[in-house]
Amino acid sequence: MIRPRRSVLFMPGSNPRALEKARTLPADGIILDLEDAVAPEAKAAARNQIAEAVAAKGFGKREVIIRINSLESPWWLDDLDMAAKAKPDGILVPKIYGPEDLASIANRFTDIGADMSIRVWAMIETPMAVLQAKEIAACAKDVEMRLAGFVFGPNDIALETRMKMLPGREAMIPLFAHCIMAARAYGVEILDGPYSGIGDDDGFAKECTQGRDMGFDGKTLIHPSQIAQANEIYTPPAEEVARARKIIAAFTLPENAGKGAIQLDGRMVERLHAEIVRRTIAISDAIKTLSES
Repeated sequence: MIRPRRSVLFMPGSNPRALEKARTLPADGIILDLEDAVAPEAKAAARNQIAEAVAAKGFGKREVIIRINSLESPWWLDDLDMAAKAKPDGILVPKIYGPEDLASIANRFTDIGADMSIRVWAMIETPMAVLQAKEIAACAKDVEMRLAGFVFGPNDIALETRMKMLPGREAMIPLFAHCIMAARAYGVEILDGPYSGIGDDDGFAKECTQGRDMGFDGKTLIHPSQIAQANEIYTPPAEEVARARKIIAAFTLPENAGKGAIQLDGRMVERLHAEIVRRTIAISDAIKTLSES
């Protein structure tokens, strides 16, 4: 089943008010953060608060993901043990370098008997992860790895590569394309990284549009004020959905059953276009279901 991921908001696990607010926000997903947003001395308390919040449920149809600490930290095992008991929809693993990191996660989850419904998301935010994006994505072929998708981390990539994070993100485009191709090759989702300019609606809209047009499935966010724009930009326009339904309907007509291409409204449409627009319809229907919940 297709799940909308237009807007996925980071919320600090150390802030009880933020955890409560997350239940009411119109984001498609919530990332309860144990890493960057939580000081070292607050890690244990944040872990307990997240465990209680996830166990209490109340997030509706929002996807709930816990970002654990990196495998280079002293906290990640405790984070995984907590997640196994709390049973979120998924965990997000920062600072991935290669498939071996996902293997470490999978082995730990197997050892503690974590429910297979808990999926794994990999943050692509190191040069090595970008270089090995194909190999990391290929882990999705192994069900034990639980890989559901990538979250691209442009700010960390910029830090480690010395690329300039300028408007338009021109320097990053080859990296985006490389990781998107790897994700698509192995059927995993990929989310764009956050936009730091809170209050800069125009800049945020341009970055969302760029990400959508490049093929990202949605945008990770750092502030609730960004949710509405991300939802709007990543929602297929009504006219696009109507066109998609018209294409599907045309190919289901008996006279078009064996045709690879047909003429519709003065334009040639191939059968492959029908396959492409099926996702547009599925996403639109899923968004409608989400909004009615």
